[in-house]
Amino acid sequence: MGGQLSIDEKVHVVIVGGGFGGIAAAQHLKSHGVPFILINPSDAFHHNVASLRASVQSGFAQQTFIPYQKTFGLNFLQGRVIRIDTTEKFVVLDNGKEVRYSHLILCTGSDGPFPGKCTIVDSYQKAIEKYEDIVKEIQAADSVLVIGGGATGVEMAAEIRTEYPNKKVILIHSHDDLADSELLQSVREQARQVLLKKGVELFLGQKVSNLDELELNVTQKGRVVKTDKNEQFTVDLIICCIGCKINSDAYKSSLGGCLAQNGALKVNKHMQVEGFENIYAVGDCANVNEPKMAYHAGLHAKVAVKNIINSLSGIPLTSYNTGNVTMLLAMGRDDGVGQFNGYKLPRFLVTKGKSESLLLWKSWREMGQKAPSYEQE
Repeated sequence: MGGQLSIDEKVHVVIVGGGFGGIAAAQHLKSHGVPFILINPSDAFHHNVASLRASVQSGFAQQTFIPYQKTFGLNFLQGRVIRIDTTEKFVVLDNGKEVRYSHLILCTGSDGPFPGKCTIVDSYQKAIEKYEDIVKEIQAADSVLVIGGGATGVEMAAEIRTEYPNKKVILIHSHDDLADSELLQSVREQARQVLLKKGVELFLGQKVSNLDELELNVTQKGRVVKTDKNEQFTVDLIICCIGCKINSDAYKSSLGGCLAQNGALKVNKHMQVEGFENIYAVGDCANVNEPKMAYHAGLHAKVAVKNIINSLSGIPLTSYNTGNVTMLLAMGRDDGVGQFNGYKLPRFLVTKGKSESLLLWKSWREMGQKAPSYEQE
């Protein structure tokens, strides 16, 4: 990944956020011998590509959390950044600690409802327990309603029906087509067909109208869900897969002038935050017109680190170019749909490439650790 640089002692890169973009940036910096510190609120990287499988299979969640300390040692600091001083060049943590930087890489990601996003941050052991809890709730329910038919909702419904083929699973989605609008229409249709084949009941083009009154992720018989099309459902368990938002708390007070409407940071073609040569944004918090995916976060991180190194070496900066969309949807462990670089892939390839392992091996390998053994129960 590149040789060691001759680094000025003033160089110190701070990475805020330890998701896919953050760990990719850290590994690139490490390989080039660039001093860095990775700051993240939780103590373990969460491979959230596998979070939905972790909510249907008991014991699986421990596979999805990889402790930072073992990989990064003293280059990892657990904490939450609440402010950035762009003049004096330091970040402020919620405990008052200040960490100086010469270059800053913001990888704060996005947040959303559990189980698609992990909402416990203080300890990954507690997060594992929370996933075990939702497995029990799903097991106890005879009927499950999934709200939202984007990528997360589609995968969630498929995981439940694959693992528990006798459970009634209903999916309600506000649009007429499933999954992401950037996907080929034929892939979106294929996702619909796979869900129907698995026995998921689809109600498209309508919204849940009493969402605020509903308790999520807890099994309770006889809950009534209403939609704006006057449909009514009685179910045991409700899982919400809508409402993802950019995590902007670390930077919104300091970089308010660089914010897009959704809270992401406006970046130039070099992944630099507009107006700042030494601040980069990667992953979900970068306002790049493409689907928010782990794959893209890794590509952003590579460009950001390369540009930090280029700037230190006096070499022209490299650019990030959005390509044709690559996206794979795991439709349970035994099926999948998707496209690569704008071309529809055969389902067996997506199943082999993503659905069976959910690319967990890749994260464990990149973190230089061995995954705990797992036997499906």
